Amino acid sequence: MAEQGEDHWDSGDYQHSASFVPKLAGKVTQWLDLQKDDVILDIGCGDGILNLEFAKVLAQGKGTIHGIDSSAAMIDAAKALCKEYPNATFEVVDGTEIEKHPSLQAGTFTKAFSNAAMHWILRREATRLSFFRAVHAALAPGGTFAFEMGGLGNVKEMAAALLAACARRHPGGLPAVAAGHYPWFFPDEAWATEALEQAGFRVDRVEREWRPTAADKGGVEGWCRLFGSIILESLESEEDREAAVREAAEVLRVVCDDGRGGEMISYVRLRALATKI
Repeated sequence: MAEQGEDHWDSGDYQHSASFVPKLAGKVTQWLDLQKDDVILDIGCGDGILNLEFAKVLAQGKGTIHGIDSSAAMIDAAKALCKEYPNATFEVVDGTEIEKHPSLQAGTFTKAFSNAAMHWILRREATRLSFFRAVHAALAPGGTFAFEMGGLGNVKEMAAALLAACARRHPGGLPAVAAGHYPWFFPDEAWATEALEQAGFRVDRVEREWRPTAADKGGVEGWCRLFGSIILESLESEEDREAAVREAAEVLRVVCDDGRGGEMISYVRLRALATKI
């Protein structure tokens, strides 16, 4: 999820407009190669859907999973979901500030994992290398880091529609909206490889995949309201925000029409598996 500050997340809205996110994490969870005695750090755990499934496997042995997220609302939802599994713990921690938490920097985790969170965490260039170094410090020697995030080209039609609709209503235009409110960073394989190696990892696998995804029950408008909330906040009045989201959604219903009464969003996923050396 996004960095700490105002909490933009609601687990109910997430299930309405983005329930597909954990459901489509199959490949990166395979790369994680979960074992019953693993000690897992989940970065950007969200509402705990994946943590629950991991906790069931870990309960067969001595394994544990610790989920962190910048959203208190998501952490509350995760705690409630996993309440029957004491091996699943959760904590409100901003992904850009892992290095400030000594308990997360003791080199005790055998594996680190992140799904659909790092494109929020890495949005500020100044925190990118320190993030990877903090994950490296969290892992025991030989520990692995498996992650999936938005890759170069991800949701470009969604971003373009939102930015254009807000820029038309902002006195500073597109430069002001993009500089202050564009919330994502979508790199490619070469960038991820270099960043991981600079932090001390050996990169074992990396790939970028176009994964067209059907919009959830909330459609493209629900997606814009949930994921585009930070961009929409570039506009001061509620009236302008409503007009912008409706304009963006109107355009996207045309662009994303799948010809069968639904809408398709162009997701591009960047995955990597790296080992601490």
